[in-house]
Amino acid sequence: MGVVNVTPDSFSDGGVNFEPADAAGSARRMLDEGAAIIDVGGESTRPGSEGVSLDEELRRVVPVLEALRTLPVSIDTAKSQVAARALELGALLVNDVTALRGDPELAGVVADHGAYLCLMHMRGEPRTMQNDPHYDDVVGDVARFLDERLAFAVAQGIPEESICLDPGIGFGKTVEHNFELVRRLDELTALGRPILVGISRKSSLGKIMGDPGAKTGTAAASIGAAVLAYERGASIFRVHDVREHVEALSAAVAVVAP
Repeated sequence: MGVVNVTPDSFSDGGVNFEPADAAGSARRMLDEGAAIIDVGGESTRPGSEGVSLDEELRRVVPVLEALRTLPVSIDTAKSQVAARALELGALLVNDVTALRGDPELAGVVADHGAYLCLMHMRGEPRTMQNDPHYDDVVGDVARFLDERLAFAVAQGIPEESICLDPGIGFGKTVEHNFELVRRLDELTALGRPILVGISRKSSLGKIMGDPGAKTGTAAASIGAAVLAYERGASIFRVHDVREHVEALSAAVAVVAP
């Protein structure tokens, strides 16, 4: 899953794809490099970020979605009206960081369109999620949350086979929490749904290299973490550096395959 943030303030690529033509060009390049789907988002969810209005989010993403109408696209949004418009324009999946808690109409939109859905764990909201995150057992807590949100989504008419789960690396977690989630990813795959891992360029990868103030991590560190997540059962990888991840994961598949 290639990341195309149509925002001025995303943590890693903010501003790079803010113009629709740049965003569409990046999406096509990522598909050529081997991405299976492109995740288009118009609202930053980096730590400390503020939300944007419905009109502004639509203004950012609709021209990009129109340009990519025939290509495999997901929409990264928590707003039902943005999701509805994206699905009308051909998006296949709704990637909701609130796990259907942000907008009571979103589940119905997904169900009515027969779309795929990704449910992500997040502690609090982007503006406050990194304020002293604490868990008794981060993996157990995340697993229980995702299991409950999965049951809720199914109860709202979304087929279980259309849902994937995301532990929310970097969303209300410390460095230690993030790596514990990857280390024990098998406890999340036990929920029976595909697991999406979005650790690409996350600040935890920069911090383990000795920079406590790091805001991002390198592509090399991202690839290393992705390969280890694959070995532990992850099957979808949300990444910024598509070609490098495709090559590394293809090699990992070749080694692991019987």
